[in-house]
Amino acid sequence: MVDWSEAGQGDALYDLASLTLGHEEHLGNVVAGYGADVDLDVIRAWWSLRSLLAIRWLVEHGFDPAAPGCEVDVLKSRM
Repeated sequence: MVDWSEAGQGDALYDLASLTLGHEEHLGNVVAGYGADVDLDVIRAWWSLRSLLAIRWLVEHGFDPAAPGCEVDVLKSRM
């Protein structure tokens, strides 16, 4: 299945970050399958930015970004 809802031009590492957000344990396998030089610090930066941007939307729509495994956990794991 391919989900085209977020299709667009941009940094390919953003896609890898989106795919592995909250699942850092799978990052090595995803990067190995990608088959190119990947800057892991850039992926980690995308994780942080995406989490920060999502927190407001989640709160406004009745979700808890501080629930286990959600955006706040992703940010805390980067500290």
